[in-house]
Amino acid sequence: MKPLIALMLSAALSSGCVGMAPNRDLGSLKIASWNMEHLAERDGEGCRPRTEADYALLRGHVATLGADVIAFQEVQNKVAAERVFDPALYDVVMSDRPASTRSGECRGRPGLFIQNQAVGFAIRKGVPWIRNADLNALALGNPDLRWGVDVTVLHGRPVRLLAVHLKSGCNSGREPTDPDCPVLFDQLPVLERWTEARARDGEAFVVLGDWNRRLASRGDAFFADLNDGDPEGSVLTLTSGDQAAGCKARYREYIDFIATGKVATGRLEPGSFEEYRYGGIAETEHPSDHCPISVRLLG
Repeated sequence: MKPLIALMLSAALSSGCVGMAPNRDLGSLKIASWNMEHLAERDGEGCRPRTEADYALLRGHVATLGADVIAFQEVQNKVAAERVFDPALYDVVMSDRPASTRSGECRGRPGLFIQNQAVGFAIRKGVPWIRNADLNALALGNPDLRWGVDVTVLHGRPVRLLAVHLKSGCNSGREPTDPDCPVLFDQLPVLERWTEARARDGEAFVVLGDWNRRLASRGDAFFADLNDGDPEGSVLTLTSGDQAAGCKARYREYIDFIATGKVATGRLEPGSFEEYRYGGIAETEHPSDHCPISVRLLG
């Protein structure tokens, strides 16, 4: 075990921010990202009100997805997450950001009110992990912007994972008169400092989540600025490659991404990127307005 990882493990054990269990399979690690569309703690609440049958359906999709680690977004709190990710099967790791005070009416849904939207991970029991400090600087001092959640997974060779949900409303271009674009681009150097620090330390790292940006578009300004190649190990690979998104007929470009740094890119299982489309059911029956995406990393 490298000295840095040993030091992190010792600190995590002391703080209790660690999940350790016998790891029976040191083969590939399947990691996924899933925006769960306003997953609420209670039935009938939030901008996507659900019933117990809906939560049961989501649990079924978790089982079919079969990922070892899922970065999730738009989840109200840990109780909400554990309605889908059975705590007997998964460790749920939530952002430490205080709950947002936003409480306005949901767009186009009178009588329903927006809930807290948090970022986190569900990590399969038996997969060892360490929690690192949240990337709270992504909030730019705004209590309504999401923090990044940072964990190190010790499944074979360690890999550092950062779950993000960036500012919405600026999915392309860089229009300064658009109030959302300056905010998104202010998040960029925060993210870049994190990736560059991981590269300088020689770590395998992955940034995954809802970027709210069409990063794969030719010449995208956000991705070009982030992915400037300095230092060399910080170069990011979008694991979806040139594949078109298929979750929604109207949207053929991804805004959810799993982006790997140079070391992690070298561990990608070829051809392992997948968009999980809920078993091919009609789009109107999808349990979220996003489909999970996943890749496998070789141990």
